[in-house]
Amino acid sequence: MKTARISQSPTDAGFVQNPYATYRRFREHDAIWWEDYGMWVFPGFDDVNAIFRDRRFGRDILHVSTREALGWEPVPQHLEPFYAFEANSLLEKEPPAHTRLRALVNRAFVSRRIEALRPRIWDLAERLAADLRPGDDLIAKYCEPIPVTIITELLGVPADVGPQLLDWSHRMVAMYQARRDRQIEDEASAATIAFTDYIIGWIEQRRGQPGVDLLSALIAAEEAGERLSTDELVATAILLLNAGHEATVHAIGNGIVALAATGSGNQPLGPIAEEVMRYDPPLHMFTRYVLEDLNWNGLDLRMGEQVGLLIGSANRDERITPNPDRFDPSRAQSRHVALGGGIHFCVGAPLARLELQTALEVLFRSRKVKFDPSTLRYRDAYHFHGFERLILVD
Repeated sequence: MKTARISQSPTDAGFVQNPYATYRRFREHDAIWWEDYGMWVFPGFDDVNAIFRDRRFGRDILHVSTREALGWEPVPQHLEPFYAFEANSLLEKEPPAHTRLRALVNRAFVSRRIEALRPRIWDLAERLAADLRPGDDLIAKYCEPIPVTIITELLGVPADVGPQLLDWSHRMVAMYQARRDRQIEDEASAATIAFTDYIIGWIEQRRGQPGVDLLSALIAAEEAGERLSTDELVATAILLLNAGHEATVHAIGNGIVALAATGSGNQPLGPIAEEVMRYDPPLHMFTRYVLEDLNWNGLDLRMGEQVGLLIGSANRDERITPNPDRFDPSRAQSRHVALGGGIHFCVGAPLARLELQTALEVLFRSRKVKFDPSTLRYRDAYHFHGFERLILVD
């Protein structure tokens, strides 16, 4: 295995605006010791795809070890609310807990429930597109309202609390940014407490008055005599609200820019969601714990280490995709790992694909989309990847 040690700040302005140039340098090697993160990262498609599916790697490690045995410090008091929430999250669980939770969530989050949303998503996108004017920010006026409105309606949460849920979500997911600091941590914990209190109140209301919404279905879901506990319901609802819009917002935004920049939006779009997710995904790195000592193609890894799976790099691996830096909606196949893989494959993938495809089709059918190139700047939010704003011009 060819390896190298590389220093590259994830908050460096050049990297934030174009990480793909760095990824090309990373892909000259099989694995990189990314000094700024202090861990091995894998930039190639085959390794990323394989590790996603290899059960010797996991999102959690405390099911096979302890903080003390791993040499970890206790959770700081100011972060206890956030990590208590994470401890019940489907995203952070490993089998057998993950198997049980995923089965219960899948029973509620069925494909027919998502497919039934197609007319509503189309109508919402058409209404939002019709209201757009030069000078409007597409992120705020189009990309955000679609997934936020749909996930709140799907869960049965009142639409008028959407902005508050969005604010809490932003503060929580900021914990995963490279520029995380004490203020971000404090705000994330405060948001977790407030979000949890709100969802608990809504769960209690739905237990007394079930509806046809997803939250009611999650409350009722049962598998082999098992149900979701209140803590699990809270964590699942918040996860779906957070993940149900945070990545989709920027997948839509990144797709709009790619289509506008290449003139592809002036052509029949066809099924372009996969190429958008391959070309400029909204999430660029997932991490996994090494669950046992192992040798990965010649690289020794020890239990307790974290490794990074560079989705943004893997999606542009020239060994998998010809001319990977070219956005091409006509590709016969767009292989990517933007939605993860293995047991942690995105549970909301059908909804994300439907929202992305619909939002792009409706917008480019309704108008010619142009931006002032000087205003197109990605947010300093690695490993998230999306634009600060998208200001329409005539």
